[in-house]
Amino acid sequence: MKFHEMSAHELSGLMQNKEVSSLEIVSEHYEHIRKVEPKVQSMVSQTEELAMDRAKEIDTMRAKGEELSPLAGIPMGIKDNISTKGFTTTCSSKMLENYVPSYDAHVMENLNRAGGIMMGKLNMDEFAMGSSNENSRFFPTRNPWNLDCVPGGSSGGPAACVAAGEAVFSLGSDTGGSIRQPASLCGLVGMKPTYGRVSRYGLIAFASSLDQIGPFTRDIEDCALVMESISGYDKRDSTSADVAVPRYRDYLNQDIKGMKIGVPKEYYGEGLDERTVALVKEAIKTFVSLGAEVEEISMPYTEYALPAYYIIAPAECSSNLARFDGVRYGYRDMEAEDVFSMYTRTRAEGFGHEVKKRIMLGTYALSSGYYDAYYKKAQQVRTLIKQDFDKAFEKYDVLLTPTATGPAFKFGEKTEDPLSMYLSDICTVTINLAGVPAVSMPCGFVDGLPIGMQLIGAPFAEGTILKAAHAYERATDFHTKRPVLEVE
Repeated sequence: MKFHEMSAHELSGLMQNKEVSSLEIVSEHYEHIRKVEPKVQSMVSQTEELAMDRAKEIDTMRAKGEELSPLAGIPMGIKDNISTKGFTTTCSSKMLENYVPSYDAHVMENLNRAGGIMMGKLNMDEFAMGSSNENSRFFPTRNPWNLDCVPGGSSGGPAACVAAGEAVFSLGSDTGGSIRQPASLCGLVGMKPTYGRVSRYGLIAFASSLDQIGPFTRDIEDCALVMESISGYDKRDSTSADVAVPRYRDYLNQDIKGMKIGVPKEYYGEGLDERTVALVKEAIKTFVSLGAEVEEISMPYTEYALPAYYIIAPAECSSNLARFDGVRYGYRDMEAEDVFSMYTRTRAEGFGHEVKKRIMLGTYALSSGYYDAYYKKAQQVRTLIKQDFDKAFEKYDVLLTPTATGPAFKFGEKTEDPLSMYLSDICTVTINLAGVPAVSMPCGFVDGLPIGMQLIGAPFAEGTILKAAHAYERATDFHTKRPVLEVE
């Protein structure tokens, strides 16, 4: 296999055995990037000079016999809403097109200490608002499995980057499914951790009570490795949880006989592609064959999740994005005649259509006379949804659902129908509302396009999810499949 087709743990083993250097791995990845990036367009910017210098440093440290992390020398990509000191962080928006942070996000500090090598910043739906990566200011990212199809969103760039072999793993952010849905559409493992498990310091906010940073990887072992590096308490994030981080790799290669898995019937209803449901049901049979106890359950408040989410998320977005006013940083309209027109013209020109739409929705939901009717009611529904999960986890170790409503769809297919686009998050938004962890992993293919299933756990039970996911992965080979990109 070529380096760009291998996992982090495989490459780490080769480097530890001195069979290959980090510089060789990084160089081969950039050769591959030059071939496939013009087709996939997952990267907003590349950091080749930095990556080469860092690879040389890692090789020198390894030659001296220094103890290094399994991620040392491994190429990674970073979603462009995660702050990187000295490198542009644009949120794929005109508003931040030239913004260069003066600090690293907490996750970047952790990965830099671990020796991860950033290959570039990755494309996304503007300010993480979208499910297809069609809302980027710069260009749409394409799905490596079919270049006519979307990679999902908002973390479409991070998903396509790993699927295309441009990085071994990447970081995305998940507000309502923005890691898990593109992971499903691109045939990857994508984890949304428990709210508070990974610090949000340095993540440019969309909806603060929903956002979480998480990894895209090719397999579950890599997911465990990255989670060990990025998780942990951070006093700079007031919502960071001071909960000990386990060694997630210890949950792998374990028997799941007797594990109780709940299958919520509400996640298998209207709006889901029948072929997707059939593949997830085949995956359920695999779990049964591995000794798990599977039962159908009901989570009755699931049907209210999508409307609740699309009140809470835009409300928080309208508040968070109020800071982009042309005064302190970011884009400013220089032709305005007074301060009021400078504010309005800056925001009108700096934000794209989808962002402006959500700001308007959120401002309306928070306005006088409507706050109680919409935002307060949505938060009450959110509590009921969380109670659904609390009750389910009294009996079950893991819940199993589809991740997305179907395989990747074609560009333009849903742009004229916002409700259809929003419905693509129907299986994922509940997890963010409840603050629980979930992982998406491949479970089959429809018309040559990958399909993902979702394993959901109790708060801070990432290890349990990884245990179940790894058992399934060992029994199947979907994670070994790679897209074939025709390059000149």
